[in-house]
Amino acid sequence: MASPSTPNHCASMLKVLADETRLAVVERLFDGALHVGEINARLQVEPTLLSHHLKVLREAGIVEAQRDGRAVLYRLAPSAEAARSGRGLDLGCCRIMFD
Repeated sequence: MASPSTPNHCASMLKVLADETRLAVVERLFDGALHVGEINARLQVEPTLLSHHLKVLREAGIVEAQRDGRAVLYRLAPSAEAARSGRGLDLGCCRIMFD
């Protein structure tokens, strides 16, 4: 991923967050860490599709995963936490706000 101050970084982040499911995952994680099962219960997404979206968010550095016994706990990554602006993300080039 490009440096946070470049247009390429912003374009990459916008591409990742352009998907409705990924955006919904990020919005859910604003309230705190959730197990993958909790995310799935709220979003009602096919488990393999949710897994794909979580992988894309991890690779973009927006979320991080941590083993919690047999489950996986997801939370906003420190870089995303630093970019938080109220109930939104400040990408530098723009802000994405959640109601």
